[in-house]
Amino acid sequence: MKPAIAKFLLEHTALTRRYFLGCGVAGIAAVGSLPLLADDRNRDPKLQKSLDALESWLTDPDEFRDVSRGKPLPHSLPEDQRKEVGLTRETWKLELASDPDNPAKLGSPLTKENNTALDFAGLLQLGEKHAVRFAKAMTCLNVGCPLGNGIWEGVPLREVLWLTQPREDLRRIFYYGYHNDDPKQMFRSSLPVGRVLEDPFDLPPVILCYKLNGQWLSPERGGPVRVVFPEGYGFKSIKWLTHMYLSNLFYANDTYGEQNNDVDSPLKTFCATLSLPAKVKANEPIPVTGYAQVGISGLKKVQVWVQKDGEELPPNDRYFAQAPWSDAKILPPPEVWGGGIADNRIPPSTMGFDDETGQPTTWPIRLSMAHWATLLPGLAPGEYTFRCRTIDDKGIGQPLPRPFRKSGHSAIEQLPITVEA
Repeated sequence: MKPAIAKFLLEHTALTRRYFLGCGVAGIAAVGSLPLLADDRNRDPKLQKSLDALESWLTDPDEFRDVSRGKPLPHSLPEDQRKEVGLTRETWKLELASDPDNPAKLGSPLTKENNTALDFAGLLQLGEKHAVRFAKAMTCLNVGCPLGNGIWEGVPLREVLWLTQPREDLRRIFYYGYHNDDPKQMFRSSLPVGRVLEDPFDLPPVILCYKLNGQWLSPERGGPVRVVFPEGYGFKSIKWLTHMYLSNLFYANDTYGEQNNDVDSPLKTFCATLSLPAKVKANEPIPVTGYAQVGISGLKKVQVWVQKDGEELPPNDRYFAQAPWSDAKILPPPEVWGGGIADNRIPPSTMGFDDETGQPTTWPIRLSMAHWATLLPGLAPGEYTFRCRTIDDKGIGQPLPRPFRKSGHSAIEQLPITVEA
C-alpha cells in the first residue's frame, strides 16, 4: 500500500471514531471492529493513540497521489537543470501570445523575445492585490479516488490575460507546461475565454497557482506555477506552466480530447467506502466509513444499501433509483485540518471560510471532499452486496446526472460482505 493512501486511511479512521462513539453501545462495540488500513489486523494501543490524534481533511502537499506525465518527469530533473529550463521560482517565465494558427488581436503579448514575459516576481506583485485561495480536490478524469484535497492559492488568470491588451477574435485559451523540449510529450489543455474572465455560479476563478496549503508549490505538485481550474479535472490544471496562447479557435484542442475523453465535463459528485469488513458475525452491527467527492452539483446526502445475494432487483432500474437506500452520516468539519497548514488555521481570505473563526461557511464544501460513516444493523448469515451513493443538492442520485465514464468516474461502488453464523 502506498504511504499516501495509508496515511489518508489512518486519518480517516480517527475522524470516523467520533461518529461511532456517539452511536451508543452498538457504536462502541463497532469501533473495535473498524479495520486498520481496510484490513482486519488488531491495532496496537500505541497506534490507536496516534489514530485518535489524527483528523485530516487537507492532504499534505508531499502526499498527493501523482499521475504526472513526462520521461523523465519534469519534477525529477536535477535543480541546476530545472533552473536552466525555467522550473524554479528564480528562473520561471510565462509567455502569453496570440495563437499563430488562429490569431487573436493583442496589443501587448507577453513574450521572451520582447523581454515582456511574466516572471515569478511579477506574478507575486499581482498577487499582492488579486491573490485568491480556495479548497479543491484534485482528481484525474480516469481515476476514481481523488489525488488529494488542498487549499490552492494564486492570481486569477484574467488579471494576467488583461496585461496582453486583447482586442478581438478571442474565443479560447490553450496552454501547456514544460515537456522536456520534446513535442511528442506535450500535454495541452484549454478553456473558453468566458470562463476565464467571469466566475459563474459563485465558483472560484481560474488561477495561476503558486501555493498549496500556504506553502510554495513544490516541483512535484507542478511548481513553480501551474493552472488550477476549480471545477475541472486534473488535466485542466496543467503543471509546470510555461506557455499560454490566446486563440480564435472555436473548439477545445486538449490532448485529452484527442484521447477520446469528455474534456468539458466538470467535477462529479460521488462516494466510495474506505472501511468495510469483508466478514462479520451474524446479528452484530457493521461499521462502514467512506469519503465523498463533492462535485459541481454539491452534496446533500450519502446513502447506503445492503442487498442479500440472489434477491431480485427491480426491473428497468439500471441505476438502482428504486432500491431501499438509507441515509449515512456526513461527518462535520474536523477539529484538525491537516495538510501542514500553519497553526491549524485555514489561511485567511480563503473562499468559503469565515476569517474570524476559520470555519467553513457551508458544509460540505463544493469541489472538495467530505467523510461519511454509518452503522449497519446486524444481518442474518449469508452473502450480501453493499452499495453506496450520493444525492446532490438537486436531489439527483449517483451516478446521474452524468453517468458516462468518459466524463469522469461516478459508478456506484459494489462490495461483498460475508455474514457468518
